[in-house]
Amino acid sequence: MKVEEYFCNYCAIIETIMTVIERIETDFKQAMRSKDELALSVIRLIRSALKNKQIDLQHELTDDEAHGVMKIMVKQYQDALIDFQSASRQDLVERQQKEIDFIAQYLPPSLPGEELEKIVIDAVKDSGATDMGKAMGAAMKVVAGRADGNQVRAIVQRILLG
Repeated sequence: MKVEEYFCNYCAIIETIMTVIERIETDFKQAMRSKDELALSVIRLIRSALKNKQIDLQHELTDDEAHGVMKIMVKQYQDALIDFQSASRQDLVERQQKEIDFIAQYLPPSLPGEELEKIVIDAVKDSGATDMGKAMGAAMKVVAGRADGNQVRAIVQRILLG
């Protein structure tokens, strides 16, 4: 086995053990060494948001809490992306999309469409909900942040309408 292969396997094992915050700190150091301006600026924003949340909660953040902070960041960036697109600012659109993609690498993967739909259908049927609010509550509880609320809402509406 070559040294590079061993190192890559070792890194993959370590990444599964590391918390999200530890991974961000490691990537921050690597970005400083490689002078990657995009990575540095985005990681600085992430670290700042995580630190603010940690101060608010007055304890070390769990992975779920860190993911929640980064999901909020992605939503804000997507809103800004829409504004940039409507203003025909392609340079800002490209940068914003790169930042969204960079943050997304720290988030758990989203559920595939078919699996999400099955989970939502089962949750709504099990809850026996007939109105949108209760059905969404049941669905979001089961999905537990693994999918966008708009996707869940669309599926719940389809279920309730027909």
